[in-house]
Order: sequence, then structure tokens, then C-alpha cells
Amino acid sequence: MDLEFHQIELRYEALRRRDPARERQILASLDTAGQACPVVVLASQGAPPFILLDGYKRLRALKRLRRDTVCATLWDMDEVEALVLERLMRTSGQESALEQGWFLRELRDRFKMTLGELGVRLGRTPSWVSRRLGLVRDLPEAVQDEVLAGRIAPHIAQHVLLPLARANQADALAFLEVLLRASCSTREAEILQEGWLRGNDQIRERIQADPRLFLGARSDAGALKGDLGTLAMVARRALGRAGEEAVALVPPRTFRQAKSDCEALFTRLGKEFAHA
Repeated sequence: MDLEFHQIELRYEALRRRDPARERQILASLDTAGQACPVVVLASQGAPPFILLDGYKRLRALKRLRRDTVCATLWDMDEVEALVLERLMRTSGQESALEQGWFLRELRDRFKMTLGELGVRLGRTPSWVSRRLGLVRDLPEAVQDEVLAGRIAPHIAQHVLLPLARANQADALAFLEVLLRASCSTREAEILQEGWLRGNDQIRERIQADPRLFLGARSDAGALKGDLGTLAMVARRALGRAGEEAVALVPPRTFRQAKSDCEALFTRLGKEFAHA
């Protein structure tokens, strides 16, 4: 059946993390080929008369394309049963622990379900349910909002921001702003977190001021450490070969160049170490 947008309630939109890249793909597909797969709705006792169960990305894309209606299929079943079935039918395997926590919290709060009941419905243990709900409880709402909007990856929220939040919520929120400015990968977020935790106030100020500059400096530091290790190894090898006869056969120009380059390097390093 075809439904107009005003007939559909977006009751569970806050349980679905946005994925800008995926939504662009859906938008392009709908624009080119039209809607091939209907969204899933449930009947509602109030107004609007239908509740959207599955198809939030498709619906947003159709609105952006200024379409008037959406093709939908109606599931004639209990709301809880429909929610659980739709969750179990997902095959992407990309659902994060945080999204699972949002879903469990919705079932608990809306339908007054216990940990045991939630576990039975989803084929999980009460301990698993408790951990997911704990994740949602401990992670600041501001962080969850950014995950929902697709600006912070769930993995970063769980493994980088959550430990900070459990120690100091204000610290986690300050670091959240750093990550939003940096637009970084998970690995880069972990590097920033390491610098944030180990650094003094001055280091934190530098990270806050320009996280990309800090990441670049960290990368240069790793490369410099490798270069110095290689230089030390070459120096030891050359020292072992620096007998009188071998040295006599090396052109003076080569000796002077090597000495000049090494002196310039260690003069620069000495100045930088003193400044640091």
C-alpha cells in the first residue's frame, strides 16, 4: 500500500544510527530506480495511524527527493513481537553494542520488561542485557547524540569515550569536542586518547587547539624514532669497519659529508630537546 508521510509515526527513529554514506547510496538508488523494497509499518491505535518499524533511511531519502508517498507493507502483529522479529531478521551484522543498548532500553522503558524477559525475547543472558544497558547508562547523552547522527563511530564511543566518561564525565565531553573537530579514524582517536590521558595540561591544550597537528607530530615522532634507530645501527656497523686501511680508502669528501650531516642532526635534536 502507498502511504503519505503524515500518516506514519517515526516512533523508533532514535534507535537507528545514521550512516551518511549509506544514505547517499540509498538516495541515488531511489532516484534512479525508484522504491523497490517497501518499508514496514504497524497499525497504531492513535494518530498517525501507522508506526514505522523498518525503512527509516528509505523514508528520509524519499523526503529529500520530494516524493509524496512511500510504498509500505503492514505487519499485523503485536508491537513487541514485531520489534523483536525485525531485530532478529537483520542480516547486516553491523549493529553496535550501543544500538543494542538503545533497543533494550526502549523495550524496558516502553513495555516495562525485566532483564530476564529481555534476555528470553532475544535469546541472550540477563548479564548480556545488563552490560548493554550499562553502556547506555554510563555514556553521556551528548556522545550518544553524536553517534545517532553518524558523526562519531560506535566503536570510538564505546572504546575511547566510555572509559573517559566512567572516570570523569566532563573530561569525556571535552574530549568529544576534540574528536568532532579532528574527524578521525578509530586508530587516530586512540592515539589522541593516549596523548590526552598521559599528557599534562599543556599537552591537552595543544590537542584541543589542533588535534590534527598533534596527530601529525605523533606520526613524525614515530618515523624519527625509527630513523634514529637505523642511524645508530649503521653507526655501530661503520665503527666495526673503521680500520686504518678501510678509512684510508674512503674519499675525504664522503667523510666530511657524513660528519656534517650528523652534526647538523644532533645540533637540531639538542635544540629541540632543550625546548621540549
